[in-house]
Amino acid sequence: MAEAARVDPPTSGDERTTLTAFLDYHRATLAWKCEGLTDAQLRERAVPPSALSLLGLIRHLTDVERGWFVRGFAGEKVEFLYTADQDPDGDFDNVDNASVGEAFAAWREQCDRSRAIVAAAPSLDATFGTRSPTSLRWLLFHMVEEYARHNGHADLLRERLDGATGE
Repeated sequence: MAEAARVDPPTSGDERTTLTAFLDYHRATLAWKCEGLTDAQLRERAVPPSALSLLGLIRHLTDVERGWFVRGFAGEKVEFLYTADQDPDGDFDNVDNASVGEAFAAWREQCDRSRAIVAAAPSLDATFGTRSPTSLRWLLFHMVEEYARHNGHADLLRERLDGATGE
């Protein structure tokens, strides 16, 4: 697993630059929380009785990126990688024999795909959905919130695993 390169978001700039920089910062924070751990530690459900693990968070956020950006905003008909109607918590539940390398590669690939979708959008006002049109602006805010919340989980998991703490 490559070392996470966290870049502080700019303190001024246009809205798209600021939102995408914060999202990338939170993506890099999750990668940083996973650095230096063994595959077994990444799979460990370190805060019983929760099924959360760092690997589960990576798998979950892969499907979240795929769901919101690819299926939602881009409207592509793709399946989720780790969850299904018959296994809605597969992202968290099925980590015991999951390949750590493949999960991180899929997450990074999905993040790159999401970045490309955002870059190609004409504006933050572009919408998707028919019942309740949702803007790209809302989606980016939501994804920052999603990662920030799960990075809080990652903080607790990492501290429980090896005592490492950080921002």
